Amino acid sequence: MRVNYGYIKVVLLLVLVVFLYAFSSVRNATRTVKTPEIKFVGDDNLFVTHETVSKLLIQNQESVTNKPKDIIDLNRLESALNSNPMIKQAQVFMSVDGLITAEIEQKKPIARVSTNASYYIDESGGFMPLSTNYTARVPLITGLIEKNDLANVHAVARKIQGDDFLTKHVVVIHQNRDKTIDLKFRSHDFNIHLGTLKLLDKKINNLKAFYKKAMKDKTLENYKLVNLKFDKQVICTKK
Repeated sequence: MRVNYGYIKVVLLLVLVVFLYAFSSVRNATRTVKTPEIKFVGDDNLFVTHETVSKLLIQNQESVTNKPKDIIDLNRLESALNSNPMIKQAQVFMSVDGLITAEIEQKKPIARVSTNASYYIDESGGFMPLSTNYTARVPLITGLIEKNDLANVHAVARKIQGDDFLTKHVVVIHQNRDKTIDLKFRSHDFNIHLGTLKLLDKKINNLKAFYKKAMKDKTLENYKLVNLKFDKQVICTKK
């Protein structure tokens, strides 16, 4: 009887592969998780601290550090991070050797509501709580503000954020009862009445032209009101 050595070699090879796979799987499952590495993406201003993120990286009310790899639910950890109102987006990864890395992108505040309640408005127009760790230098929003209706003041804040002149000068955005908008400058005490947001770009250009001319004429301190609600003219009231 002839022995088929080729067949035997294939069987032995398959047995060896299965053994090595089972061995590596068991070894990998018994590896424990190292202390998570936390990376912040984008701005250096930390509204949410490393400590806060570490506390969010909890599973079943226990730290994930030194726990077996196979019991770690990365999706659950990611969801816990993304539930934080200061975090815009979080991603959690685990390497082969058990190192968990959390990449955190924080929300970016563009204005701060200062009424009965104090909070930031972020770039997308959403709510962002104040941080005990860092305070952003952004315009204050005053007046009649409702947390579920921030579109009007958000549009003005975004306009200011994207304009060097406005970023330099505007410190207060005030929303009146009729939702018209007033602005206050950092170094001058006159009130700027924008009116509605209709033709906002035109009104801002009128404001810049007025400021440039009044600065040249050294008359900026002569006014108490700069009215921009009419897009074709600037009406100024003297003190």
